Amino acid sequence: MINDYMEVENAEGMPEMADSALALEFLLSVKTGVRNAAYALTESRTPEVRAAFREQLEEGLALHEEVSNFMMKKGWLHPYNVNDQYQLDLKSAKGAMMIGKLDLFPGDTSRMGMMAQIDDDE
Repeated sequence: MINDYMEVENAEGMPEMADSALALEFLLSVKTGVRNAAYALTESRTPEVRAAFREQLEEGLALHEEVSNFMMKKGWLHPYNVNDQYQLDLKSAKGAMMIGKLDLFPGDTSRMGMMAQIDDDE
């Protein structure tokens, strides 16, 4: 068997892995926004600016809750169960290692299949 990204076996579960990775990245971005809004709130001088940052902070916290609940519902996040989260993180790390070992630039890309290439002669 050729071990590259064009093999169907290497694509199994990829859409869900991509979805969970994107959701996690979004959650981390929301957390950064919450932290920055809280920091800005403590540094603001006028009541108007404080009110604006407080509103941003509250919206960020609500978004964090929404994304976290979504991820927990999908089984992509286990914040209340360290063992389950550890197993999930271990599975993600193994998946990343597997992807890292794939030949991303195989010499033979003429195989027909899920990612078929069109010949110029046709």
